Amino acid sequence: MPDSTPALLIEGVCKRFGSLQALDHVTLDVKQGEFFGLLGPNGAGKTTLISAMAGLCRADSGSIRVLGHDTVTDYRAARARLGVVPQELVFDPFFTVRETLRIQSGYFGLRRNDDWIDEILHRLDLDAKADVNMRRLSGGMKRRVLVAQALVHRPPLIVLDEPTAGVDVELRQGLWAFVRDLNKQGHTIVLTTHYLEEAESLCGRIAMLKQGRVVALERTTDLLSRRVQQTLRLRLGSGTALPAEFRTLARATPDGRVAIVLDSADAVAACLARLHGAGVALDDIELVKPDLEDVFIAMMQEAA
Repeated sequence: MPDSTPALLIEGVCKRFGSLQALDHVTLDVKQGEFFGLLGPNGAGKTTLISAMAGLCRADSGSIRVLGHDTVTDYRAARARLGVVPQELVFDPFFTVRETLRIQSGYFGLRRNDDWIDEILHRLDLDAKADVNMRRLSGGMKRRVLVAQALVHRPPLIVLDEPTAGVDVELRQGLWAFVRDLNKQGHTIVLTTHYLEEAESLCGRIAMLKQGRVVALERTTDLLSRRVQQTLRLRLGSGTALPAEFRTLARATPDGRVAIVLDSADAVAACLARLHGAGVALDDIELVKPDLEDVFIAMMQEAA
């Protein structure tokens, strides 16, 4: 039988910094092999929760287990099974990329790890930078090295905290191809990102945090199906204006269109019929179904 132990089990975790309640009874679990999203606005508590997973801070109450190992009472075993890619660009300026990865291997007691290091360097397109000093790398290249450091001990649970922040499109695509492969091989992935289209396409389940509390924990498909509203995007003909009844519903979009949010397909049909009856000329019509960004904004507003 497959092991049913959760890859990550968080139960009733609270953390306060002075008057700020950073985490407020956070409870969630991530199954082995999942691609899990952890979303929330700035200050929601995501990085604090990841720091508690990695042992960089200790929760005031509650517990966190990585593959059954408590991050406080069995820290060494928990940390060996966890790889974290932090948000901040933290690096040692005195070593080359390869030396950095060899040193990281040593932290986990790994010797003769060069074959795996070579594979990581290749998959993250760092081959040409292997013998370059860390301080000479661009910000995007430094972030690639952070990803490589998190993977050097082949952890079964990988936490990616904003891994594509400030990196180019090519790296983003290459990184996700690599991470998808790791997930297919059985690695559990926990992702935080402000690029919600990434979370929508990658994550099977999502937890949303707001002010330290879990306000949603569902399958991505279920979250999307909860929002039945649809957006009608219109490009008005030259010299055409919306009738007064639509002006409070409509908003302008950056590409010069008008967006109207409606509750159902029947409402869309009725809207178009009223526009036609009012003599409004339309150069283009687009119907946009809700995406994760729409759901996220709605959930944050409801939580507030």
